[in-house]
Amino acid sequence: MTAAVATRGGESVRRLRAGPLFFLLPALVPVVLFSVMPLVEGIYLGFTDAKAGLNVDLAPNFLDNYIRLLSNDLFWQSFQIGIIWAFTTTFLQYVLGLGLATLLEQRLYFLWLARTLALVPWAIPPVIVAIMWRLVYQPDIGLLNQALRGIGIPIGELNWLADFNTAFPAVILVGAWAGMAQTTVALTAGLKGIPVELYEAAASDGATTWQRFRHITWPQLRPVTDAIVSLNFIWNFNSFGLVYVLTEGGPGGKTMVPALFAYNEGFKYGHFGYAAAMGNVMVIVVLALLYIYLRQGRRGVE
Repeated sequence: MTAAVATRGGESVRRLRAGPLFFLLPALVPVVLFSVMPLVEGIYLGFTDAKAGLNVDLAPNFLDNYIRLLSNDLFWQSFQIGIIWAFTTTFLQYVLGLGLATLLEQRLYFLWLARTLALVPWAIPPVIVAIMWRLVYQPDIGLLNQALRGIGIPIGELNWLADFNTAFPAVILVGAWAGMAQTTVALTAGLKGIPVELYEAAASDGATTWQRFRHITWPQLRPVTDAIVSLNFIWNFNSFGLVYVLTEGGPGGKTMVPALFAYNEGFKYGHFGYAAAMGNVMVIVVLALLYIYLRQGRRGVE
């Protein structure tokens, strides 16, 4: 009798433990199929000589791809461009998003319309964003050059996306605009979670606007800041479609980010194994940078 009760109890415990896993399956299966398996496949290909073509033999070459990468100056140049692109774009997204989120918390006329317009960049696919901004930057009839000529600036027919001096800043501006919306949403949610009593107490103590921001808003937003900055940095560093449609990495490789460089190596030249090795290096570097950032942020909180 006791054994039967114990058996039933053990089965009940196992069912309780298996229950949550059963409900998680619809979410776990796509993650495994479309994220985990491609990641594992990419890691594996990075240690092979995989190439494009039918009936092409696949053989392991161990560290040969990574040794080639060490002497590939063009790849490391693109890596430097990617780091600058990711840091600058992420910084601008955060600053603009914080300013817009703070503005949207004020009592404004047509606030609902302002909040709707703030989400417009998020609702547009990156490829459409890039096409739209190509029209803005168009040298002859583009909106930007037309506006500059209208206020008397002799801009001529400057091609912002083809000029060596302006292409990279122009692409960064587009990236900041495109990613500002999700940053605004996250920071708006963070601002709404700050107790109003903290601001009222600080105001009664004579704290200035800057002091309230520095000692209340900024510390209270730190968890949200860490999350959105980390996500934005990953998205920006791995950005492909936006840069590809805007410049295809030109002019002269000035906007050649690592993801675009690896894409060309794999799908333009057919070196899948070499391109996979580049992707593996990108993952390692991004994880290392995020670890340093989050560790420094944790020390700042402590």
